[in-house]
Amino acid sequence: MTTSAATAEQPRESGGGLSTRSKVLIFLGIYLGVAILLYLIFGNDGENESFQPQEEFRLTPWIEIKIGSLDLSINKAVLYLFLTCVATIGTMVLVAKRMQQKPNRTQVIVEGAYDLTYNQITRNNMDAQTAAKWFPFVATLFFFIWFSNILGYLPLPTNDHQTIDIFGIDFPAFALYAATANLSIPLVLTLTVFFIYQAEGIRRHGFVKYLKGWLPAGVSGAAAVPIFIIEVISQFVRIISLSVRLFANILAGHLLILFMGGGLAVLLGITALGWITLPLAVAFFIFEVGLVATLQAFIFATLTSIYFGEASAGGH
Repeated sequence: MTTSAATAEQPRESGGGLSTRSKVLIFLGIYLGVAILLYLIFGNDGENESFQPQEEFRLTPWIEIKIGSLDLSINKAVLYLFLTCVATIGTMVLVAKRMQQKPNRTQVIVEGAYDLTYNQITRNNMDAQTAAKWFPFVATLFFFIWFSNILGYLPLPTNDHQTIDIFGIDFPAFALYAATANLSIPLVLTLTVFFIYQAEGIRRHGFVKYLKGWLPAGVSGAAAVPIFIIEVISQFVRIISLSVRLFANILAGHLLILFMGGGLAVLLGITALGWITLPLAVAFFIFEVGLVATLQAFIFATLTSIYFGEASAGGH
């Protein structure tokens, strides 16, 4: 029995195969070998001055509409905003029509989204009365930004600086672009939030009492003047922080994907570099879609709720 057991265990010991570390090292060796081979075959063509990465974000008018000094031209940013509005409204209408007393897949997703936007974002930062009033605004803001971010990672034929010849017709090349990667969009959203929560605070408490609420409790006399000035500055700094945070994170993510996905190889003229950076592009893409797109919408909506909660509570 002992001999047979040892004989049965012997193939298991000798046939265990390569360890995970060995497999990783072999994969990396093959990967670097292919990169070196590509470099030896294609070499270095030198810097490509014709490739301009910033053109991916330049807004070229497709249909020019100008009223005096006001430019209302249609461009790809307008297209992405339109698609975002359609996705947001369509989702809300679908949710309203598919809601049933008996749970279904749609309702489970809806209840999860409701719990996130109402309980986690709105209700945690406002009193019950304010939350009931401003929940639709905060939820719409969250989903609008989320859809805008997600659509920014779907390749669409919007690259008007590079075209693809199909049967003699030049079509725009596929590209990644997000409306929130343009500072004007987050800035408009931020200004909307800023003026609405200021108006809500004034409506709730009156102008003078609302401004007094900007001072921490117990501060009076000469010390109140510099502290009030600091608070005024901090109120306007919110416009910069709220808008730039969203804009910078989405723009940075798109730039990383662009450069790691081959843009850096084209810019430097080194074909082998594209092979090396491609896995980083895939990792950045998954990270942006899986985390950043939702996280930035969550942060924007949460800060909005905090500002409304402060305004309704009378400041500090």
